[in-house]
Amino acid sequence: MNRVTSKWWREGAVTATAFVLCLLGGVVQVDDTLTAPPAAAYVIAVVSCAVLPLRHRAPLAALAATTASGVLVAPLGLLLSPLIVAPALITAYSYALTARTERRAAGAVLGTSVVLLVASTPLFGGVSWQDASRMGSVAAFPLMAGVLGHSVRNRRAYLAAVEERARRAEESRDGEARRRVAEERVRIARELHDLVAHQITLANAQATVAAHLFDIRPEQTRKSLHELVETTGHALDELRSTVGLLRQSGDTAGPAEPAPGLSRLPALLASFRGAGLEVSVEQEGTARPLAPGVDLTAYRIVQEALTNVTKHAATGTARVHLAWNRDRVTITVADDGEGPVAVPGRSAGYGLIGMRERATAAGGQLSAGRRPEGGFLVSAELPLPPARSGGAP
Repeated sequence: MNRVTSKWWREGAVTATAFVLCLLGGVVQVDDTLTAPPAAAYVIAVVSCAVLPLRHRAPLAALAATTASGVLVAPLGLLLSPLIVAPALITAYSYALTARTERRAAGAVLGTSVVLLVASTPLFGGVSWQDASRMGSVAAFPLMAGVLGHSVRNRRAYLAAVEERARRAEESRDGEARRRVAEERVRIARELHDLVAHQITLANAQATVAAHLFDIRPEQTRKSLHELVETTGHALDELRSTVGLLRQSGDTAGPAEPAPGLSRLPALLASFRGAGLEVSVEQEGTARPLAPGVDLTAYRIVQEALTNVTKHAATGTARVHLAWNRDRVTITVADDGEGPVAVPGRSAGYGLIGMRERATAAGGQLSAGRRPEGGFLVSAELPLPPARSGGAP
Protein backbone atom coordinates (compact mmCIF):
# COMPACT_ATOMS: atom_id res chain seq x y z
CA MET A 1 0.00 0.00 0.00
CA ASN A 2 1.54 3.29 -1.09
CA ARG A 3 1.53 6.50 0.85
CA VAL A 4 -1.43 8.11 -0.98
CA THR A 5 -3.64 5.05 -0.53
CA SER A 6 -2.72 4.83 3.14
CA LYS A 7 -3.64 8.49 3.61
CA TRP A 8 -7.07 7.99 2.03
CA TRP A 9 -7.75 4.93 4.18
CA ARG A 10 -6.79 6.88 7.30
CA GLU A 11 -9.05 9.82 6.39
CA GLY A 12 -11.91 7.47 5.61
CA ALA A 13 -11.55 5.73 8.98
CA VAL A 14 -11.51 9.05 10.87
CA THR A 15 -14.57 10.37 9.00
CA ALA A 16 -16.52 7.13 9.46
CA THR A 17 -15.71 7.04 13.18
CA ALA A 18 -16.85 10.65 13.63
CA PHE A 19 -20.06 9.90 11.70
CA VAL A 20 -20.88 6.93 13.94
CA LEU A 21 -20.21 8.98 17.10
CA CYS A 22 -22.53 11.72 15.85
CA LEU A 23 -25.32 9.20 15.30
CA LEU A 24 -24.73 7.68 18.74
CA GLY A 25 -25.02 11.17 20.20
CA GLY A 26 -28.40 11.55 18.47
CA VAL A 27 -29.73 8.44 20.22
CA VAL A 28 -30.03 10.32 23.53
CA GLN A 29 -32.99 12.69 23.42
CA VAL A 30 -33.58 15.87 25.37
CA ASP A 31 -35.91 14.03 27.77
CA ASP A 32 -33.12 11.48 28.46
CA THR A 33 -34.90 8.75 26.50
CA LEU A 34 -33.16 6.53 23.95
CA THR A 35 -34.50 6.23 20.43
CA ALA A 36 -33.25 5.61 16.93
CA PRO A 37 -31.23 8.51 15.48
CA PRO A 38 -33.68 10.99 14.00
CA ALA A 39 -33.24 12.68 10.67
CA ALA A 40 -31.74 15.74 12.40
CA ALA A 41 -28.93 13.56 13.75
CA TYR A 42 -28.12 12.41 10.22
CA VAL A 43 -28.13 16.00 9.02
CA ILE A 44 -25.69 17.08 11.76
CA ALA A 45 -23.48 14.05 11.14
CA VAL A 46 -23.35 14.59 7.37
CA VAL A 47 -22.73 18.34 7.55
CA SER A 48 -20.10 18.23 10.27
CA CYS A 49 -18.27 15.15 8.95
CA ALA A 50 -18.20 16.39 5.36
CA VAL A 51 -15.62 19.06 6.24
CA LEU A 52 -13.23 16.71 8.09
CA PRO A 53 -11.12 15.85 5.01
CA LEU A 54 -10.47 19.61 4.61
CA ARG A 55 -9.00 20.08 8.09
CA HIS A 56 -5.42 19.68 6.84
CA ARG A 57 -5.69 22.35 4.15
CA ALA A 58 -7.98 24.77 6.00
CA PRO A 59 -7.96 23.78 9.68
CA LEU A 60 -9.51 27.02 10.97
CA ALA A 61 -12.39 26.89 8.47
CA ALA A 62 -13.04 23.23 9.34
CA LEU A 63 -13.06 24.10 13.05
CA ALA A 64 -15.55 26.92 12.48
CA ALA A 65 -17.83 24.69 10.39
CA THR A 66 -17.92 21.85 12.94
CA THR A 67 -18.49 24.35 15.77
CA ALA A 68 -21.40 25.89 13.85
CA SER A 69 -22.85 22.41 13.36
CA GLY A 70 -22.67 21.92 17.12
CA VAL A 71 -24.57 25.17 17.68
CA LEU A 72 -27.42 23.81 15.48
CA VAL A 73 -27.81 20.67 17.60
CA ALA A 74 -30.13 22.17 20.24
CA PRO A 75 -32.37 24.10 17.81
CA LEU A 76 -32.95 20.85 15.91
CA GLY A 77 -34.26 19.21 19.08
CA LEU A 78 -31.18 17.10 19.86
CA LEU A 79 -29.15 16.88 23.04
CA LEU A 80 -25.77 18.59 22.79
CA SER A 81 -23.24 16.09 24.10
CA PRO A 82 -19.53 15.34 23.49
CA LEU A 83 -20.48 12.47 21.15
CA ILE A 84 -22.52 14.55 18.75
CA VAL A 85 -19.80 17.21 18.52
CA ALA A 86 -17.02 14.65 17.90
CA PRO A 87 -16.11 16.32 14.56
CA ALA A 88 -15.49 19.59 16.46
CA LEU A 89 -13.09 17.74 18.78
CA ILE A 90 -11.20 16.32 15.80
CA THR A 91 -10.86 19.72 14.11
CA ALA A 92 -9.79 21.34 17.41
CA TYR A 93 -6.97 18.78 17.63
CA SER A 94 -5.96 19.38 14.02
CA TYR A 95 -5.89 23.16 14.36
CA ALA A 96 -3.80 23.01 17.55
CA LEU A 97 -1.42 20.72 15.67
CA THR A 98 -0.96 23.01 12.67
CA ALA A 99 -1.59 26.59 13.89
CA ARG A 100 1.19 29.07 13.20
CA THR A 101 1.40 30.27 16.79
CA GLU A 102 0.35 28.92 20.16
CA ARG A 103 -1.70 32.05 20.80
CA ARG A 104 -3.85 31.46 17.73
CA ALA A 105 -4.35 27.81 18.61
CA ALA A 106 -5.32 28.62 22.20
CA GLY A 107 -7.71 31.38 21.12
CA ALA A 108 -9.51 29.25 18.52
CA VAL A 109 -9.85 26.19 20.77
CA LEU A 110 -10.98 28.28 23.72
CA GLY A 111 -13.52 30.06 21.48
CA THR A 112 -14.91 26.69 20.35
CA SER A 113 -15.22 25.55 23.95
CA VAL A 114 -17.06 28.72 25.00
CA VAL A 115 -19.44 28.57 22.01
CA LEU A 116 -20.35 24.94 22.70
CA LEU A 117 -20.75 25.69 26.42
CA VAL A 118 -23.22 28.48 25.66
CA ALA A 119 -25.03 26.31 23.10
CA SER A 120 -25.44 23.49 25.65
CA THR A 121 -26.89 25.75 28.37
CA PRO A 122 -30.69 25.35 28.75
CA LEU A 123 -32.52 28.55 27.91
CA PHE A 124 -35.46 27.90 30.25
CA GLY A 125 -35.78 26.17 33.61
CA GLY A 126 -33.16 25.30 36.15
CA VAL A 127 -29.89 23.53 35.56
CA SER A 128 -29.67 20.09 37.13
CA TRP A 129 -26.45 18.37 38.07
CA GLN A 130 -26.79 16.18 34.97
CA ASP A 131 -27.05 19.30 32.83
CA ALA A 132 -24.04 20.82 34.56
CA SER A 133 -22.02 17.63 34.05
CA ARG A 134 -22.96 17.49 30.38
CA MET A 135 -22.18 21.18 29.86
CA GLY A 136 -18.82 20.79 31.57
CA SER A 137 -17.89 17.80 29.41
CA VAL A 138 -19.01 19.59 26.22
CA ALA A 139 -16.79 22.55 27.11
CA ALA A 140 -13.87 20.47 28.42
CA PHE A 141 -13.47 18.01 25.55
CA PRO A 142 -12.43 20.60 22.93
CA LEU A 143 -9.87 21.96 25.39
CA MET A 144 -8.50 18.46 25.95
CA ALA A 145 -8.30 17.89 22.20
CA GLY A 146 -6.41 21.19 21.79
CA VAL A 147 -3.96 20.31 24.57
CA LEU A 148 -3.35 16.91 22.97
CA GLY A 149 -2.73 18.51 19.58
CA HIS A 150 -0.31 21.00 21.12
CA SER A 151 1.59 18.20 22.89
CA VAL A 152 1.88 16.18 19.70
CA ARG A 153 3.08 19.29 17.87
CA ASN A 154 5.79 19.93 20.48
CA ARG A 155 6.81 16.27 20.34
CA ARG A 156 7.17 16.38 16.58
CA ALA A 157 9.15 19.60 16.76
CA TYR A 158 11.45 18.05 19.37
CA LEU A 159 12.03 14.94 17.25
CA ALA A 160 12.68 17.09 14.18
CA ALA A 161 15.21 19.15 16.14
CA VAL A 162 16.93 15.99 17.38
CA GLU A 163 17.11 14.61 13.84
CA GLU A 164 18.48 17.92 12.55
CA ARG A 165 21.16 17.99 15.26
CA ALA A 166 22.05 14.39 14.46
CA ARG A 167 22.27 15.22 10.76
CA ARG A 168 24.48 18.22 11.42
CA ALA A 169 26.66 16.20 13.77
CA GLU A 170 27.03 13.53 11.10
CA GLU A 171 27.94 16.15 8.49
CA SER A 172 30.41 17.67 10.94
CA ARG A 173 32.00 14.27 11.57
CA ASP A 174 32.20 13.60 7.84
CA GLY A 175 33.75 17.02 7.24
CA GLU A 176 36.26 16.50 10.04
CA ALA A 177 37.15 13.07 8.67
CA ARG A 178 37.66 14.51 5.18
CA ARG A 179 39.80 17.31 6.61
CA ARG A 180 41.99 14.89 8.53
CA VAL A 181 42.38 12.66 5.48
CA ALA A 182 43.43 15.68 3.42
CA GLU A 183 45.93 16.76 6.08
CA GLU A 184 47.35 13.24 6.26
CA ARG A 185 47.70 13.09 2.49
CA VAL A 186 49.57 16.41 2.51
CA ARG A 187 51.83 15.18 5.33
CA ILE A 188 52.65 11.95 3.51
CA ALA A 189 53.23 13.79 0.24
CA ARG A 190 55.55 16.25 2.02
CA GLU A 191 57.61 13.50 3.64
CA LEU A 192 57.95 11.50 0.44
CA HIS A 193 58.72 14.61 -1.62
CA ASP A 194 61.56 15.64 0.69
CA LEU A 195 62.97 12.12 0.81
CA VAL A 196 62.72 11.28 -2.88
CA ALA A 197 63.82 14.72 -4.12
CA HIS A 198 66.92 14.66 -1.91
CA GLN A 199 68.06 11.13 -2.65
CA ILE A 200 67.26 11.24 -6.36
CA THR A 201 69.12 14.55 -6.72
CA LEU A 202 72.20 13.09 -5.06
CA ALA A 203 71.98 9.91 -7.10
CA ASN A 204 71.62 11.92 -10.31
CA ALA A 205 74.64 14.07 -9.45
CA GLN A 206 76.77 11.04 -8.65
CA ALA A 207 75.65 9.24 -11.80
CA THR A 208 76.48 12.34 -13.87
CA VAL A 209 79.99 12.49 -12.37
CA ALA A 210 80.50 8.77 -13.02
CA ALA A 211 79.39 9.10 -16.64
CA HIS A 212 81.65 12.11 -17.16
CA LEU A 213 84.72 10.38 -15.71
CA PHE A 214 84.03 6.88 -17.08
CA ASP A 215 86.71 6.96 -19.81
CA ILE A 216 89.31 9.36 -18.43
CA ARG A 217 89.41 8.49 -14.69
CA PRO A 218 88.21 4.93 -14.04
CA GLU A 219 89.21 4.99 -10.38
CA GLN A 220 87.20 8.13 -9.74
CA THR A 221 84.31 6.56 -11.66
CA ARG A 222 84.45 3.51 -9.41
CA LYS A 223 84.37 5.79 -6.36
CA SER A 224 81.36 7.69 -7.72
CA LEU A 225 79.52 4.45 -8.43
CA HIS A 226 80.29 3.23 -4.92
CA GLU A 227 78.88 6.48 -3.52
CA LEU A 228 75.84 6.01 -5.77
CA VAL A 229 75.24 2.57 -4.29
CA GLU A 230 75.52 4.02 -0.77
CA THR A 231 73.10 6.82 -1.65
CA THR A 232 70.48 4.45 -3.01
CA GLY A 233 70.93 2.23 0.04
CA HIS A 234 70.43 5.21 2.34
CA ALA A 235 67.37 6.17 0.29
CA LEU A 236 65.82 2.77 0.88
CA ASP A 237 66.61 2.90 4.60
CA GLU A 238 65.17 6.39 4.97
CA LEU A 239 62.12 5.44 2.94
CA ARG A 240 61.43 2.57 5.34
CA SER A 241 61.95 4.91 8.29
CA THR A 242 59.63 7.53 6.80
CA VAL A 243 56.89 5.01 6.08
CA GLY A 244 57.24 3.73 9.63
CA LEU A 245 56.91 7.28 10.96
CA LEU A 246 53.79 7.87 8.92
CA ARG A 247 52.26 4.67 10.31
CA GLN A 248 52.56 5.85 13.90
CA SER A 249 49.14 7.58 13.87
CA GLY A 250 46.72 4.74 14.60
CA ASP A 251 49.17 1.84 14.15
CA THR A 252 51.18 0.18 16.89
CA ALA A 253 54.08 -0.51 14.56
CA GLY A 254 56.76 2.14 15.03
CA PRO A 255 59.56 3.18 12.68
CA ALA A 256 62.63 0.99 12.54
CA GLU A 257 64.80 4.12 13.11
CA PRO A 258 64.10 7.41 14.87
CA ALA A 259 62.94 10.29 12.73
CA PRO A 260 65.84 12.38 11.38
CA GLY A 261 66.77 15.60 13.14
CA LEU A 262 69.59 18.12 13.40
CA SER A 263 71.75 15.46 15.08
CA ARG A 264 72.02 13.85 11.63
CA LEU A 265 72.98 17.13 9.97
CA PRO A 266 76.69 16.15 9.53
CA ALA A 267 75.70 12.99 7.62
CA LEU A 268 73.30 15.00 5.49
CA LEU A 269 75.96 17.57 4.61
CA ALA A 270 78.44 14.78 3.84
CA SER A 271 76.01 13.32 1.33
CA PHE A 272 75.81 16.66 -0.48
CA ARG A 273 79.59 17.06 -0.38
CA GLY A 274 79.87 13.61 -1.95
CA ALA A 275 77.64 14.85 -4.76
CA GLY A 276 79.97 17.79 -5.42
CA LEU A 277 78.36 20.56 -3.37
CA GLU A 278 80.66 22.31 -0.92
CA VAL A 279 78.62 23.17 2.17
CA SER A 280 79.88 25.26 5.08
CA VAL A 281 78.15 25.36 8.44
CA GLU A 282 78.11 28.12 11.05
CA GLN A 283 76.44 28.07 14.45
CA GLU A 284 75.66 31.03 16.66
CA GLY A 285 74.64 30.58 20.27
CA THR A 286 74.28 27.39 22.25
CA ALA A 287 72.39 24.54 20.68
CA ARG A 288 69.41 23.15 22.61
CA PRO A 289 67.29 20.03 22.11
CA LEU A 290 64.25 20.54 19.92
CA ALA A 291 60.83 18.97 20.14
CA PRO A 292 60.67 15.89 17.85
CA GLY A 293 58.36 17.54 15.34
CA VAL A 294 60.39 20.77 15.23
CA ASP A 295 63.62 18.77 14.97
CA LEU A 296 62.29 16.87 11.95
CA THR A 297 61.08 20.14 10.41
CA ALA A 298 64.50 21.77 10.81
CA TYR A 299 66.21 18.78 9.21
CA ARG A 300 63.80 18.65 6.28
CA ILE A 301 64.12 22.39 5.62
CA VAL A 302 67.91 22.16 5.42
CA GLN A 303 67.63 19.04 3.28
CA GLU A 304 65.15 20.56 0.83
CA ALA A 305 67.00 23.90 0.62
CA LEU A 306 70.30 22.16 -0.22
CA THR A 307 68.50 19.90 -2.68
CA ASN A 308 67.19 23.00 -4.47
CA VAL A 309 70.73 24.42 -4.54
CA THR A 310 72.00 21.22 -6.15
CA LYS A 311 69.18 21.12 -8.70
CA HIS A 312 68.69 24.77 -9.63
CA ALA A 313 71.39 27.14 -8.35
CA ALA A 314 74.16 26.31 -10.87
CA THR A 315 76.76 26.76 -8.15
CA GLY A 316 79.03 24.45 -6.17
CA THR A 317 78.85 26.16 -2.79
CA ALA A 318 76.23 26.77 -0.13
CA ARG A 319 76.21 28.04 3.45
CA VAL A 320 74.08 26.82 6.37
CA HIS A 321 73.73 29.06 9.40
CA LEU A 322 72.05 28.12 12.70
CA ALA A 323 71.35 30.91 15.19
CA TRP A 324 70.12 29.76 18.61
CA ASN A 325 68.22 32.38 20.59
CA ARG A 326 66.20 32.23 23.81
CA ASP A 327 62.89 31.21 22.23
CA ARG A 328 63.69 30.30 18.64
CA VAL A 329 66.27 28.90 16.27
CA THR A 330 66.87 30.64 12.95
CA ILE A 331 68.01 28.45 10.06
CA THR A 332 69.33 30.04 6.88
CA VAL A 333 70.60 28.34 3.74
CA ALA A 334 72.24 30.65 1.20
CA ASP A 335 74.04 30.23 -2.11
CA ASP A 336 75.59 32.47 -4.74
CA GLY A 337 74.00 30.80 -7.75
CA GLU A 338 71.36 31.88 -10.20
CA GLY A 339 68.42 30.59 -8.14
CA PRO A 340 65.53 28.47 -9.37
CA VAL A 341 65.01 28.67 -13.12
CA ALA A 342 61.64 28.03 -14.70
CA VAL A 343 61.77 25.21 -17.27
CA PRO A 344 59.10 25.26 -20.01
CA GLY A 345 56.69 22.35 -19.73
CA ARG A 346 57.72 21.55 -16.15
CA SER A 347 55.84 22.56 -13.01
CA ALA A 348 57.54 24.75 -10.44
CA GLY A 349 57.44 21.94 -7.87
CA TYR A 350 56.39 21.88 -4.28
CA GLY A 351 59.70 22.30 -2.45
CA LEU A 352 59.18 25.85 -1.20
CA ILE A 353 55.49 25.18 -0.54
CA GLY A 354 56.36 22.12 1.53
CA MET A 355 58.99 24.00 3.54
CA ARG A 356 56.53 26.80 4.35
CA GLU A 357 53.87 24.29 5.36
CA ARG A 358 56.32 22.48 7.63
CA ALA A 359 57.45 25.68 9.31
CA THR A 360 53.88 26.88 9.84
CA ALA A 361 52.77 23.52 11.21
CA ALA A 362 55.66 23.61 13.72
CA GLY A 363 54.63 27.09 14.92
CA GLY A 364 57.28 28.99 13.00
CA GLN A 365 57.63 30.83 9.71
CA LEU A 366 59.74 30.62 6.56
CA SER A 367 60.74 33.07 3.85
CA ALA A 368 62.60 32.45 0.62
CA GLY A 369 63.78 34.62 -2.25
CA ARG A 370 66.66 36.07 -4.18
CA ARG A 371 69.28 38.06 -2.34
CA PRO A 372 70.12 41.62 -3.46
CA GLU A 373 73.80 40.68 -3.74
CA GLY A 374 72.95 37.61 -5.81
CA GLY A 375 72.04 34.06 -5.05
CA PHE A 376 69.09 32.60 -3.18
CA LEU A 377 68.27 32.57 0.53
CA VAL A 378 65.96 30.36 2.58
CA SER A 379 65.34 31.52 6.16
CA ALA A 380 63.21 29.74 8.74
CA GLU A 381 62.41 30.58 12.35
CA LEU A 382 61.28 27.68 14.53
CA PRO A 383 60.21 27.77 18.19
CA LEU A 384 62.38 26.42 20.98
CA PRO A 385 61.15 24.92 24.26
CA PRO A 386 61.52 27.24 27.29
CA ALA A 387 65.08 27.38 28.58
CA ARG A 388 65.65 25.66 31.93
CA SER A 389 66.77 27.62 34.93
CA GLY A 390 70.48 28.20 34.71
CA GLY A 391 70.54 26.92 31.12
CA ALA A 392 71.87 28.62 28.10
CA PRO A 393 69.96 31.61 26.76
